[in-house]
Amino acid sequence: MGAVSRWAVNKPWQAVIVWIVVLVGILTSAALFRGEFKDTFNLPDTESTIATNLLAEEFPDAAKQQASVVFSPDTGTVDQPEVQSRINELIASIEQIPSVESVESPFVPDAGPRGLVSEDQTVGRATVVFGGGATTPPMAEIMTLIDEVEATNTDGLQVGVAGQAVEFAGTEPPKSEILGIIVAIVIMLIMFAAVVAASMPILVALIGLGAGLGIVAVVARFTDIATFGPTLAAMIGLGVGIDYALFVINRYRQAVNVGREPREAALEAVNTAGRAVVFAGTAVVIALLGLFVLGISFMNGLAVGAAVTVIMVMLTAVTLLPAVISLLGRKTFAGRMPWAERSRRNEGRGLARYSRVLQRRPLIFGGIALIVMLALATPVLSMRLGFPDAGGKPEGNTSRIAYDLTTEGFGAGANGPFLIVAELPEAAQPCAPGAVPGQPESVIFDDPALVGVNELSATLAATPGVASASPVFGCTGAVSQDGSAAIISVLPTTGPQDEETAQLLATLRNDVIPPVAEANDLQAYVGGATAVTSDFSDVLAKALPTFLAVVVALGFLALTVLFRSLIVPLIGALTSLLSFGAALGAVVAVFQWGNFASLFGVTSTGPILPFLPVMLFAILFGLSMDYQVFLVSRMQEEWTRTGDNRLSVRRGLIGSGRVVMAAAAIMFSVFISFVFGDDNTIKMFGLALALAVLFDAFVVRLILVPALMTLLGKANWYLPEWLNRMLPKVHVETEEEAEEIVDPLSDEESGDEAAVKA
Repeated sequence: MGAVSRWAVNKPWQAVIVWIVVLVGILTSAALFRGEFKDTFNLPDTESTIATNLLAEEFPDAAKQQASVVFSPDTGTVDQPEVQSRINELIASIEQIPSVESVESPFVPDAGPRGLVSEDQTVGRATVVFGGGATTPPMAEIMTLIDEVEATNTDGLQVGVAGQAVEFAGTEPPKSEILGIIVAIVIMLIMFAAVVAASMPILVALIGLGAGLGIVAVVARFTDIATFGPTLAAMIGLGVGIDYALFVINRYRQAVNVGREPREAALEAVNTAGRAVVFAGTAVVIALLGLFVLGISFMNGLAVGAAVTVIMVMLTAVTLLPAVISLLGRKTFAGRMPWAERSRRNEGRGLARYSRVLQRRPLIFGGIALIVMLALATPVLSMRLGFPDAGGKPEGNTSRIAYDLTTEGFGAGANGPFLIVAELPEAAQPCAPGAVPGQPESVIFDDPALVGVNELSATLAATPGVASASPVFGCTGAVSQDGSAAIISVLPTTGPQDEETAQLLATLRNDVIPPVAEANDLQAYVGGATAVTSDFSDVLAKALPTFLAVVVALGFLALTVLFRSLIVPLIGALTSLLSFGAALGAVVAVFQWGNFASLFGVTSTGPILPFLPVMLFAILFGLSMDYQVFLVSRMQEEWTRTGDNRLSVRRGLIGSGRVVMAAAAIMFSVFISFVFGDDNTIKMFGLALALAVLFDAFVVRLILVPALMTLLGKANWYLPEWLNRMLPKVHVETEEEAEEIVDPLSDEESGDEAAVKA
């Protein structure tokens, strides 16, 4: 990568032209070969997967993607002529959507027993069945469905649509993202005191982001990527992209300020900050791709989308940006602000004062930082993983309307019923010749083969926490065509995301179903969307400790090679866990406990997204390694030059603290801007990433790590000689490239000498 970066500096026009060609090619390919984003949950070796596979095999219609259009007039009942007319018009429009196979109307004689009209006749629902099996319909057609429903939701008639197919439809970056970019520009204006320099990291990051999202759109043609995947990738890519470009241009500025010619300064920037950016970006990508070991296709898609975007913004930071600053030369700092000269004179003075105060009382500073981080992490002990249901969406959202009406008319459990799929010991009776399955006159009520499964249904219905369990009769949709399997629909008394529902699921699987199934020689499996998401949460919860251990171990090895030390890598790896715990704890406090919920626009509490912890740690680990490398590499340079640990820690803070604070503040502003959108998934990720960056940079890297390194003294840099000989030589900066850091207050006394005199 170093050779490519040097080519970009020495042949800048070639690099710019190559990037133009690459960007045009990617965006053209995205327009021509764009894939469909879809939410696919495929969990290996879980009960819900077995149930899903049985459904697909024995009940093809039940396994198809469905949506529920729920409606209720403001006054009166659903059988009013005006209501029926408007709903029938809506159904006719929905039936015209190419991917819609059928729509089950609520205006049929047996609508009540079939669960299509509430007992009091005030709420009705039409079931939309999509073709294509379990495959998510095209997003454009889902949006057409939502548009048709929202157009009918007027003038005294509430109408909403819900279902897995529409859950994440329309998820896109919130408009508040612009505020994050504006704050980022302001921070860079303060830092660089020049309009051009402040604008370049944003522009370069946006180019890399566009290229990354274009590739993600094409990749979606070949692998499943969640519908909110592009928004998540955009949030991550924009944040890290600005940071990576900031690190490079800041090092360029420092080199120019000490007298380097622009091209020479650009080469120094890519050979130093550029290496650190590549290291950090690679760490993020490796951690993200590590999610593949979980064996969950849903996670694979998210990992690929985020990793591709990180790679592209990293490449623009170490190739396109050096080419542009090489072309601009000193014009990079055009449009200077009035405070430019004062800022240059005072640079580092605040950090010099701070580092002295910290080093006088390292135990107090480090102890307070550690206590604060541990306190923030304590809510993790009560963390509950699960998928928020539509009840957590903003009021007025079409899925929220459908959820509330379903709860009002059919009970909270109707938003996420369990489907018990049972394999029968002997085949049920076939339909009579000419009989139409499901019609009242065709139903077989006294089939001996269904006695056992109906005993199971009755047992389920009597279980505390179950509102109802459907009986099973022959020649209906509850029995497979060949009579070998049956379905029981179980409605809990609580909603899909409620903790009581998760406890009920465990009770059914462990205590209620096994004895009845064994006594009747049945093989019964609990499935349905609620069971699938519960199993998804369990799988990820069990995999999280292993994933954390593997990523931390890899990070420790990488930092050991880079810093030629055992203690420094250990501090870096373990403190990343501390930042992770504090950020996750804060998210639990807001989204699960409801603390400060209104401040972040959280309208209802619930479980934490099951894939948030692993994704958060994968991203945070790379970012924390980024900050660790920039801070400690400067400390290592000074240690190599002076052999004085206290002085090295102080100068490292002076040399890199400012850019780390600016980078973290920028990333925080970008991530926090996503919190103020409507989508709970993106809102939760935005807050988690924003707080993770805030805690890691300002508490861990700028307080806890310097305090620990001050206390440990020369032990920081210990490495057994035999290990030193074995490890490859890797440097962020060579001794020739390293610039001596000047303490703006005083460099007359070394750090250790000053400590002795004090």
